[in-house]
Amino acid sequence: MYAQHFGLKQAPFSIAPDPRYLYMSERHREALAHLLYGVRGGEGGFVVLTGEIGAGKTTVCRCFLEQIPERCNVAYIFNPKLTVEELLRTICAEFHIAASHDGPGAATVKDHVDALNGFLLRSHAAGRNCVLIIDEAQNLSAEVLEQLRLLTNLETSERKLLQIVLIGQPELRALLARPEMQQLAQRVIARYHLDALGEAETEKYVGHRLSIAGLSGPLPFDRGAMRRIYHHSRGVPRRINLLADRALLGAYAQGSARADARTVDAAAREVFDPPKSAAKRNTGLPQAALLALGLAVGAMLVAAAVLVLDRPGRGTSRADAAPVAAAAPLAAAAATPAATPPAATQAAAMPGDAATAPAPAEAAPALKDGPPAAAPFDLATGFESLVGAESEAWRELASVWKIEVGSGDPCLAARRQQVQCFRTAKGTLALIRQLDRPGVLTLRDAYNRAAYVMLAGLSGDAAVVVVDGRARTVPLLALADYWRGEFATFWRAPGDYAGAIVDRRSGPAAGWLARQLAVARGDSRPVSPNFDDAALKGWIHTFQLTQGLPSDGVAGPVTLMHLNRAVGVDEPRLRAEN
Repeated sequence: MYAQHFGLKQAPFSIAPDPRYLYMSERHREALAHLLYGVRGGEGGFVVLTGEIGAGKTTVCRCFLEQIPERCNVAYIFNPKLTVEELLRTICAEFHIAASHDGPGAATVKDHVDALNGFLLRSHAAGRNCVLIIDEAQNLSAEVLEQLRLLTNLETSERKLLQIVLIGQPELRALLARPEMQQLAQRVIARYHLDALGEAETEKYVGHRLSIAGLSGPLPFDRGAMRRIYHHSRGVPRRINLLADRALLGAYAQGSARADARTVDAAAREVFDPPKSAAKRNTGLPQAALLALGLAVGAMLVAAAVLVLDRPGRGTSRADAAPVAAAAPLAAAAATPAATPPAATQAAAMPGDAATAPAPAEAAPALKDGPPAAAPFDLATGFESLVGAESEAWRELASVWKIEVGSGDPCLAARRQQVQCFRTAKGTLALIRQLDRPGVLTLRDAYNRAAYVMLAGLSGDAAVVVVDGRARTVPLLALADYWRGEFATFWRAPGDYAGAIVDRRSGPAAGWLARQLAVARGDSRPVSPNFDDAALKGWIHTFQLTQGLPSDGVAGPVTLMHLNRAVGVDEPRLRAEN
């Protein structure tokens, strides 16, 4: 309606996932790169793309489909609320596979898996890869996810035969972080969370879409209008589209060449229907009904009170005593301070390496024996208190390790005390469960502001964090809205550790590693000082396989942290919550 008024050839803000309008922000480029890496690498397993509703996941997926190599067979499922049998039938249909069944009745699960396996083997022999893409994957049931994991077992002696791409909302991350999903999570070879756009990116996004639609002049939004668009949309592309479209319609109706902040605010009220006004409209009638009911109940209570007061010899009634008795435990609970998480056991010397390991300090109670319950913490309302609290989070972690980090770089201070730092921007709850150690989580809101908190424990559906020295619980679903995989922790390395251990060129650390690996595999025989590099690499490779780690034969921090746990090095552990 307004396209001609603003010199456009077509509507610029349709919410349909049109790849022509894809604005490749740095985040979108990284998301697309992760999808392409997963397919071109040919490693099989899972690739996971998550993002908020309207962040552009489906549009990135459509762009991915346009760039997918020609040697790929692709099956795309956009309605994953299926049973296992329905899923397999849909996969076979997408790949144009006919599942045969001997005897009466319909094809079984085994029939479909056998037909799919035959197709994958034929495709592999012809030099083709097979990719299964599942959109809205947060709706997958645990049973279906397990079947998908089993499909990745279809392989030759050289490689996996099926690459599976899961695309979904943040709930998918929480789903894969559950303990029962650990086997699947270990098969994820690439993952990316698509964040909302920043304010500057929002303006570029709007300009990009208008340019594609044919705009040749200045933006039809003034500076104030662009700020309001970002404020109301929070940088989510779909919300930007809805709001910008309605704002341009409003400017057109006013006969204006540009939309201002007032026009955008009015459009936001129409498009997003603020909860307060909606609540007032929806609750008006019930409030009136409740008022009438309250008056009626009040009248009856007054009548009952008159009857009671008219009785001779009246005393204290049970109804009078009940509130007092009920209030007592509530008052006691309010007066009880929230439990403070205890420090974990101080890391002791490495087994068999007393000369190179630091001396143990006074032991503290382990986190696993911490307080039985912790008060809940609302991230939505408490996020502000964690913004910029990086030093506090590191000090909490350092206190568990019984080390001093001061006010400077905590990793430098820890290294001076023979404790190393490990940082990753692509962590998962499955990895943290494997490492089984407290750490610092970096959380980010819709405006990409960084907040920091110490993670002290994990259960099946909640995390225990330390806020102001007290243990608090956060549901994993709520955590998934703020945590993008940034995790840091401490770990104890041998005294001469200088980086990943690959072979004897790593110096004395290689000998230490060989001895620790022998302890881990239960081999009590002395390790010869003349072991060769091939033997060490084989030992590392075997240990990594037993721990469910990528078996690259290189002992980096993750492998060494698993080794510490396997041989019983006394390091702090996560609290085990019920």
